[in-house]
Amino acid sequence: MQPVAPAHRIRSFKPRRGRVTPGQQRALDALGGTYALPLRDTPLDPVEVYGRSAPLILEIGFGMGETTATLAEADPARDVLAVDVHTPGIGALLAEVAARGLSNVRVISGDAVEVLRDMLAPSSLDEVRVFFPDPWPKSRHHKRRLVDAGFAALAATRLRPGGRVHCATDWAPYARQMLAALSATPELQVLGDGFVPRPGWRPVTRFEQQGIDKGHEVFDVIAVRAG
Repeated sequence: MQPVAPAHRIRSFKPRRGRVTPGQQRALDALGGTYALPLRDTPLDPVEVYGRSAPLILEIGFGMGETTATLAEADPARDVLAVDVHTPGIGALLAEVAARGLSNVRVISGDAVEVLRDMLAPSSLDEVRVFFPDPWPKSRHHKRRLVDAGFAALAATRLRPGGRVHCATDWAPYARQMLAALSATPELQVLGDGFVPRPGWRPVTRFEQQGIDKGHEVFDVIAVRAG
C-alpha cells in the first residue's frame, strides 16, 4: 500500500507575503493562465499539460526561479513541474519562462506534498528535486522539515524505475536527516558514500551562495529508485 500524507500533517512551510513587483504581477496576470496549474485532487495528464510525452521533473521550492529556468532551458527534452508558495517567486519564474521562450515549465502554487500525493500518478516522475529547502534549524521546528521518512517513501512511489531524488542543503543536521530518510527507504538506493559533490550541471542557487558566504558546507544527496 502506498504511503498517504495525512490531511492534518504539519506543513513544511509557512506562507510568505512578500511584495509583488509590478513586473511580477504582470507576469502572473498575463502568463498564469498558460503556465500555472491549479491544485487538484486527481492525477494530472502530463501529455495534456505539456503537449507531448517526455520525462517529468518535480522541483519543490524554486525561490525566485532563476535556477529552475536555467536548468529547464539547458534540458529541453524533459518537462518541469515547479511548486512553491511564494507569490513573488512564482511571478518571477513566469517572467523568466516567457523571456526565455520555455515551453517545458509549468508552475503550481501550493503544498508540494499534496501535489506529489494527489496530482502525480505512481511511476510518473523522472526526478524529484529539493534544493535548499527551509532547514527549520530550531529543535522545536524539526518536525516541519520537508524531507523525512514519509516524504522519501511517498516520493519513491512516484518515481519510475531508475528515477531519482536529488536533495541539496547547506545545513549539516538537515543533510544528515535527508540522507537517513532516503537510505531507510527500501525502494531507493543512495549514490556514492552518502553525499556526492555538486554535479556540474546544477548551478549555485541564491540560497546556496548565502550559505557559502556564511562558511557553510554544501551537501548533495542523490537516491535512485530501484527496479
